[in-house]
Amino acid sequence: MAAIRNILFIMFDQLRFDYLGCSGHPFLKTPNIDALAARGVRFSRVYAQSPVCGSSRMSFYTGRYVHSHGSSWNEVPLKVGELTLGDHLRPLGMECVLVGKTHMKADDEGMARLGISRDTVIGARVAECGFDVFERDDGMRPEGPDGLYDPRGGAVYNGYLRARGYSSTNPWHDFANSGRDANGEMLSGWFLKNARVPTAISEDDSETPYMTGRAIEFMEQAQGKRWCLHLSYIKPHWPYIAPAPYNSLYGPEHVLPAIRSEGERITAHPVFKAFMDGQIGRTFSRDDVRETVIPAYMGLITQCDDQMGRLFKYLEGVGRIDDTLIVLTSDHGDYLGDHWLGEKDLFHEPSVKIPLIIVDPRREADATRGTVCDEIVEAIDLAATFVDAAAGEPRPHILEGRSLLPFVQGATLTTWRDFAISEYDYSITPAAARLGVVPSEAHLFMVVDKRWKFMHAEKFGPQLFDLRNDPCELNDLAGDPANKATIEQMYDRLSTWARRQSQRTTHSDDEMRERRGRSMRRGVTLGVYDGTEISEELTIRYRGIPRVSSDQ
Repeated sequence: MAAIRNILFIMFDQLRFDYLGCSGHPFLKTPNIDALAARGVRFSRVYAQSPVCGSSRMSFYTGRYVHSHGSSWNEVPLKVGELTLGDHLRPLGMECVLVGKTHMKADDEGMARLGISRDTVIGARVAECGFDVFERDDGMRPEGPDGLYDPRGGAVYNGYLRARGYSSTNPWHDFANSGRDANGEMLSGWFLKNARVPTAISEDDSETPYMTGRAIEFMEQAQGKRWCLHLSYIKPHWPYIAPAPYNSLYGPEHVLPAIRSEGERITAHPVFKAFMDGQIGRTFSRDDVRETVIPAYMGLITQCDDQMGRLFKYLEGVGRIDDTLIVLTSDHGDYLGDHWLGEKDLFHEPSVKIPLIIVDPRREADATRGTVCDEIVEAIDLAATFVDAAAGEPRPHILEGRSLLPFVQGATLTTWRDFAISEYDYSITPAAARLGVVPSEAHLFMVVDKRWKFMHAEKFGPQLFDLRNDPCELNDLAGDPANKATIEQMYDRLSTWARRQSQRTTHSDDEMRERRGRSMRRGVTLGVYDGTEISEELTIRYRGIPRVSSDQ
């Protein structure tokens, strides 16, 4: 089977798995993404390795669990030396390029210690998660009393906006993420009450079309080359505010009822309660907030879908649609008021479960087009999938995921994982302060299989949900003695996973097997009494008269 020529790796930020037409949303219109699913395989049980931007993305890019790569929250650096997609794909003849967001924080201390300068090709790649950057835009350029959240966020985009006539020190906020009242005053997208207001920007100049245009510019310049393009959109991540006409496509009548119950709030696990009691949880628990925000969120998704139509039309026009592996996913979801929460952070399905569509253009995948795969998939599987698509050899001592191409090509696998893992270090959050836990105690683990979802919290008890009989995860069964064996099984799985070999990344298992007994052939014969126990060849240099040579 021929190697894939190109890989288009599309990621949306904070896109829920169930907010697509093809995944069953009754009102949301996403015809272009739905058509993509009809051309490939949609995976229905995919879990992020962490339900927060930075650590989730580092798992996507390294193909490794958070437990392995160590970038456990936003702006926690990815250690120097961690291999990323570019390190795996470039030796296979494929460039690895970024357009959009990574949320990567470079290990500046480690780079300085090793004398790695950002001004070199190697240094630039180390500092940018292994990508060659066509344009990085993490999209977050809010400003408070202590300055900008991210001085680099939206910097190039801001320059573009100013050149287009949006005169402001920070047009990312003042135009692209704010509306206007009748007096010309800003209606900031940071205030959720403004979510239905149109942004003060032409739709063509808003973030999602802009990033699509930059991706097309890259592809035009890269004709004749093999590439993996990570096109990483900022939306539908907050601020929840959309340009016209997307701000008014949906209304309160399109908002689905919140998935929550009074019972879960009354008997909430301590960590769950700490997040519910926070500002975000209290706000998104209000129906008026949901009825204002969710239509804007849906509008942003439809805008994303329209840009997919523009992107796929370009690929067809230049003849690349038939030799490009297309992958569409998200880094995590969004509670949107479900379970009395907003944002992400915890392990309920709206937060930790993500969409995934893979289209392999080769004829070997024809039999699975338009199908749904219900196997348990982890975000780390994509790195191994890309190496497989580029005709690379498996590297399981480094890449902890497994290629998904066998599912895409209709193969029957005799073994696959029984459960998925996700992790969350919440030590930097207000919830940790509210609970009074030290950073080493503010760590959560999730184990999920096709029936059960289990959460372990350091210092606090577990949670357990029966996904078969309670798919909305409203009844925590951890306190029921009848489920003791299930909880023990989940702890056994977590323990087995934690004991895996994850840090020996310089030698594969095959290399370790090949080294068995090799030291004896290099003169090391420990435990030998008189030499008769082993082959005479191995001790030939220990017998007879000492040799004399001219190269002593």
